[in-house]
Amino acid sequence: MSKLSRDEAAARLAEIATIMAEADQAYDDAQPIMTDAAYDELRAENLALEKAFPDLKRADSPSVKVGSVPTGRFAKIAHARPMLSLDNAFTDEDVFDFVARVRRFLGLEEGAPLQLIAEPKIDGLSASLRYEHGQLMVGATRGDGTVGEDITPNLKTLDDIPHTLKNAPDVLEVRGEVYISKSDFARMNEGFEKAGEKTFANPRNAAAGSLRQKDVAVTASRPLRFFTHGLGELAAPLADTFSGSVEALEKLGFPPNPLAKVCQTSEEVLAHYRMIEEQRASLDYDIDGVVYKVDALDLQERLGFVGRAPRWAIAHKFPAEKATTVLERIEIQVGRTGSLTPIARLRPVTVGGVVISNATLHNQDEIERLDVREGDTVEVQRAGDVIPQVLRVIESKRPKTAKSFAFPTVCPVCGSDAVREINQRTGERDVVRRCTGGFICDAQASEKLKHFVSKAGLDIDGLGERQVDDFFRRHMVREPAEIFTLPSRQATGIFNVQGTSDLFNYKKSTKQGVAVWSNAVTNQKSIDNLFASIESSRTRPWGRILASLGIRHVGQVTANLLAVRYPSPEAFVALGEGLQADESPSREELTSIDGLGETVADSLRDFFSDARNEAVLTRLFAELNPEAPAQADDDGPLSGKSIVFTGGLTEMTRDEAKALAARLGARVVSSVSKKTDIVVAGEKAGSKEKKARELGLTVWDEAQWLQVARG
Repeated sequence: MSKLSRDEAAARLAEIATIMAEADQAYDDAQPIMTDAAYDELRAENLALEKAFPDLKRADSPSVKVGSVPTGRFAKIAHARPMLSLDNAFTDEDVFDFVARVRRFLGLEEGAPLQLIAEPKIDGLSASLRYEHGQLMVGATRGDGTVGEDITPNLKTLDDIPHTLKNAPDVLEVRGEVYISKSDFARMNEGFEKAGEKTFANPRNAAAGSLRQKDVAVTASRPLRFFTHGLGELAAPLADTFSGSVEALEKLGFPPNPLAKVCQTSEEVLAHYRMIEEQRASLDYDIDGVVYKVDALDLQERLGFVGRAPRWAIAHKFPAEKATTVLERIEIQVGRTGSLTPIARLRPVTVGGVVISNATLHNQDEIERLDVREGDTVEVQRAGDVIPQVLRVIESKRPKTAKSFAFPTVCPVCGSDAVREINQRTGERDVVRRCTGGFICDAQASEKLKHFVSKAGLDIDGLGERQVDDFFRRHMVREPAEIFTLPSRQATGIFNVQGTSDLFNYKKSTKQGVAVWSNAVTNQKSIDNLFASIESSRTRPWGRILASLGIRHVGQVTANLLAVRYPSPEAFVALGEGLQADESPSREELTSIDGLGETVADSLRDFFSDARNEAVLTRLFAELNPEAPAQADDDGPLSGKSIVFTGGLTEMTRDEAKALAARLGARVVSSVSKKTDIVVAGEKAGSKEKKARELGLTVWDEAQWLQVARG
């Protein structure tokens, strides 16, 4: 993972987002295209890439998305409190890191007590039950985490779910998992088979399909069960701890998982994980891991959540499956920033219930490290997506004719030199070999356009990968600005030229994780809808437009930071012109923003140093009317202020302080300059406080900060 370049990481993140969106929809329809373990490993890969390249985080990232969008088959229900998904751990080290992050965020010393609860992660369908004055009022699916579907009548058919409660808070939301036991699943499928009806692939699919039936009688006929594992909105707390709350819920009639256990240390948590893993095969219900939660509810409240997941919980998943197959050939793909990525074409093999035939080999160094050759037998592990990971070569099965792979030094698309750049600041050679052809390389130009119109870019509906390829091939669109001139060119008859109408004659579907194109009905409405989408995309948020440009090291998170500080096309272009002079005021200003740095500054400087790039932007910006970036809190006490935190704080950690400052409208920066408004100096503040005082800036101690922060 660490060997991926930023170009490769950006391309991989885009690929992951697309695959997981398709998998989410298939999962919601109870027709999954990949196993849960494979899906979770893909999510882990996404998180690892975002950790390594935080500036590449996408707006449609799986790390900020929960579940799937409600289908419309049931009425929508807004959750009073979001139904969060969980981040995953796959190794003991991941678990230790999780506990360390919790301690660090809370400012707890290593030896300070931190009680956790560990419970099996049931492989079923999440549901929320809302009781008011003791009566079950609403039962809902998780949906996208914010809005679910009203399936109250269906949930009322479950014996494990009480309809009325005694001595319960006036408002009580119980969260849990609906599932079918293995024994019930076997009997149910046997009955379907005898009746000549379609059987289910696994208990999870059966539970999802059974619970979301429009005919309640069908749901009632299925052996659905329920385990409680969480809480939503409460009029009054049930206990001070999560474990205490579960005990209270059990007294009210909600079945908890009997294998849940309160643990005092990371070692005890891991021991319980291994005990459950040993019992996994003998359990009468499917599980895919163990969930760990901070037990104290006040600590959960302090920890809060980041993106789509709570900071106070994590799911420790069971290991993924592996397989061996033959690597038949190695192909080179050229990315939108010129990166040459080697792809292993594999003899198809089934891993975790999904057929895979491709694997990324990342870069030249990885090929040399593995010494992988065409014809080799390799061990692969699905990383939760279409493209798995090559773990190792089985050298004992290597053909005598196999030769070391010669990585190309010229671009296979345009024939330009392909080089490994040297970082002028560090002297290190880039692990990625890049085509130097730039705009003359069709692979780069077309991939940039695909990124520009994708969901992570301007999200132009009706202009997908196949259409972009055709527009590009026909020289109808060669750069982003030309997309916006398509409607004005309709009168020329370009959409009536023989063969051109097939631009809209493709529909993408997915079978076993593989994209499949098929014919769809083409009519004038498709073209009209495309033009309408093009017009609406002219006013996309400014940060989203910057992210859509595909500039190296400028992902959605970085683009949003840039948009706030440089809130117009004119300001952004002025920044680029200023960056061309090293150590310029523009550079100092840019690198002072928290979350940005020298790498982003170098990338923007290099981008603007090519006059062709600035010309492309000039033509594009003339077609756009971007939406101004939103500020955190225009009415907050720190609105519009830039603030630096330095030194140690006693009442909260620095991470908590930065998050709170951002909510109050501040722009958190990492370095002190004459443009800094406030410096909060804690214990042992050091050089930043000294510089602030020398510049005559406002310097607060922790007490002054807390007075403003807490109102």
